[in-house]
This record gives sequence, structure tokens and C-alpha cells, in this order.
Amino acid sequence: QGQLVESGGGSVQAGGSLRLSCVASGNIFKVNAMAWYRQTPGRQRELVAAVTSGGDTNYADFVKGRFTISRNNARYTVSLQMHNLKPEDTAVYYCNAFPPYRIVNEIWGQGTQVTVSS
Repeated sequence: QGQLVESGGGSVQAGGSLRLSCVASGNIFKVNAMAWYRQTPGRQRELVAAVTSGGDTNYADFVKGRFTISRNNARYTVSLQMHNLKPEDTAVYYCNAFPPYRIVNEIWGQGTQVTVSS
């Protein structure tokens, strides 16, 4: 059906760095661009960054110059290197295809919490 498993979140102070990782099942990973999204309570999930199967990347304005997305096509993994973290980056981060993978409904993993303190 499809599986997404995120890891690497944690608590850091402002200015710190974290690296998020995601393993996706092949049916999701192989035929899609992959992306990282984030969500805070009471707000809709938003796109953070995306990477095509060929390695082309796109970033939301609020992370440009601070975050880097990458993928390993052999391992079905996608990573998000985050530098110069800000308190407003605090959120649950999810990986998924871009656009999000769905069969009937969208399929999401459990996400990984990132907390940035000032």
C-alpha cells in the first residue's frame, strides 16, 4: 500500500542544526518527486522542500538558504538538512511524495517532531 517512516527530529536551540531522514516504500518513492512538509497545531500542513527523481530541488521561501533536501534513489530515502533553525521552525515534519501519495485517501507517516527554543 505504501509506507513512510520519518526520523531525526529533536529539540535544539535557535541557530542549531538537525538532519531529518525518511524511508519510503518503493511504490511511493520510485515514480514521484519527494518532499518534506510540516504542520503545527491548528494550521494546515505546508510544503517545506521538494526534490525530483533527477535531483532538482525547490524550497519554500521561509527555508531557502537554511535547509537542503536530498534523496538516495538506491535506498528510497529522502533527507532534510536543517541549519540556522528558528523557533518558528517548530513543527511536526513529514515526508511524502509531491504531490502527497494517495490511494483513496492521502497516506502519511507518523512524522518527526522538531522543537526549536529561543
